[in-house]
Amino acid sequence: MSSIVAPTEQRVTLAGLSWDTYERLLAEHQGAANPRFAYDRGVLEIMVVSYEHEELNRLIAALFEAAAAEVGIDFTNAGSTTFKREDLARGFEPDTAFYVRHATRMRGRRQVDPVSDPPPDLVIEVDISHSSLDKLAIYAAIAVPEVWRFTEKDLIIYVLGEDGYARRGESQVLPGARAEALSHLVREGRTLERPAWLRAVRDWARGLAR
Repeated sequence: MSSIVAPTEQRVTLAGLSWDTYERLLAEHQGAANPRFAYDRGVLEIMVVSYEHEELNRLIAALFEAAAAEVGIDFTNAGSTTFKREDLARGFEPDTAFYVRHATRMRGRRQVDPVSDPPPDLVIEVDISHSSLDKLAIYAAIAVPEVWRFTEKDLIIYVLGEDGYARRGESQVLPGARAEALSHLVREGRTLERPAWLRAVRDWARGLAR
């Protein structure tokens, strides 16, 4: 078993772990905000999120919620729910996940069935220190349609296709929202007072509906 430590994001990667060990670790930390786990066919990443990481996560989630509500898109925020499939030997805990297409179906649920329930329609991933795992491969295996990944100062949109994820300029879950505009709003959200920022987001979102 090998380990790699990435000091800036407090990530530890362990190789050669069984699915049973992954399940045991999840059970031992059930309900805890930290750490978060990602598993890919025997390789486990354990991440303790920083203040910066969580601030960005909640900022991007608030951006999506405010914009979606402004244009009348229904959604359910699944937070960092664990999504795992033993048959695929993969699992992840997103920074934030949203159901959009399946919002009504998933609203009010006590838990997610990894086999019969759909994957979230949107996953937000903050990757300021770069994961050692290929998270996109995990999301693709579980068939997450869209990923918003924030790295350093830019938000990148990935949309799932037949050959895996492709980088796109515009979101499908929030039609009309372009990566450049989302990146700009995230950067503004780190400096503006929240009421002013939310007004700016809503003003921008009203333009999407035209």
